[in-house]
Amino acid sequence: MLSRIVFAVSLLLPTVGWSAEAAPVTLNLANTAWLLTATALVLFMTLPGLALFYGGLVRTRNVLSLFMQCFAITCLVSLLWLAYGYAIAFGEGGAVQGMIGGLDKGFMMGITPDTLKGDVPETVFSMFQLTFAIITPALVVGGFAERMRFSAVLWFTGLWLTLVYLPLCHWVWGGGWLATMGFMDFAGGSVVHINAGIAALVAALIIGKRRGFPTTMMPPHNMTMVFTGAAMLWVGWFGFNAGSALSANGSAGMTMMATHMGAAAGSIAWMTVEWLRHGKPSVLGIVTGMVAGLGTVTPASGYIGPMGGLLIGAIAGVVCYFATLTVKRKFQIDDSLDVSPVHGVGGVIGTLLTAVFASPDFGGVGYAEGMDMASQLGVQLVGVVATLLWSGVLTVAILKGIDAFVGLRVSRDEETEGLDLVLHDERGYNLE
Repeated sequence: MLSRIVFAVSLLLPTVGWSAEAAPVTLNLANTAWLLTATALVLFMTLPGLALFYGGLVRTRNVLSLFMQCFAITCLVSLLWLAYGYAIAFGEGGAVQGMIGGLDKGFMMGITPDTLKGDVPETVFSMFQLTFAIITPALVVGGFAERMRFSAVLWFTGLWLTLVYLPLCHWVWGGGWLATMGFMDFAGGSVVHINAGIAALVAALIIGKRRGFPTTMMPPHNMTMVFTGAAMLWVGWFGFNAGSALSANGSAGMTMMATHMGAAAGSIAWMTVEWLRHGKPSVLGIVTGMVAGLGTVTPASGYIGPMGGLLIGAIAGVVCYFATLTVKRKFQIDDSLDVSPVHGVGGVIGTLLTAVFASPDFGGVGYAEGMDMASQLGVQLVGVVATLLWSGVLTVAILKGIDAFVGLRVSRDEETEGLDLVLHDERGYNLE
């Protein structure tokens, strides 16, 4: 009889407003396994995906320099992330509240195999976020490819990661002021793509054009390599976007589908425009459209449905195509590998369209309490402008400082000979 009374009272507790102490958060093995997989996929985007994509786009004499830069950036950013990067991006108690995190987790102090971030090990969460910190400065390399000193690349990577990427990451994903405003960036529209795009544009303007640009043709030296790298980027991007759900659940599944539709629609849109304008579709065009679609759908990917992904990708394929022509032909800016018109413009479009396609009317998840499409669009615009100003201004300062103390650019003769031999004493191809 007593046991029945206890059972009945336990059923009534939630009804009368009583509650037992909340159960502690425990390790979720499914989420952990998915985030481990996603981490490997995002690193796969840089090594080997981006390295092959960029390496194939440059001329034969510079292919190894791109490989070297991607590999060295991966190593350098990893060490800086361990020392202080993770702490600044995701720590608490920084000197300026809402702007940067504190250094309490520098060198992963206090973090053990049992320390959780949500319901996954904090080591896994940190590694996942590290892969984003790696690929962002690696994307910027495309803006100054074939003409920057390797030492300058390393200095730029360290300073830019510290002064630009880490604070911006904290603003958006580390509980900073943009997060407090309700800014929506699911997987890196501002933190990665706008950030890298404006930095690449600034770098291209400051370092100047490659010798012979725009009168000399500079086609990709190996389209097979470009295609292979692009295919790896598409596969890796599932970790990039769906992994940002941090859970193995329906949100990750919907994010993956929206991401895939964005890539497919961006590819078809770019290919169609190119086909209509030039009479022939190109492999370079269709894979660049894929990158445009993926970069543009990234900020919205976790907030939208598959139709939203399709529409965002289609818009990206058309707009980024014409943005590339404008940057290269009208303004004659030598952004070597089209980082600013593809990632930068795409990131801006995707970040703004997040406010539109997150609406339940378009199959999205809706808005936070008290927000609607117009107010969310205002917040998104604030985030876009803040990213452009922060990254743009600081990138100018960093590059000017490096140029004064180290020197940014190789000499004309060294550029003609190629960075592979001049900087690394190696050849990408030995045909003798």
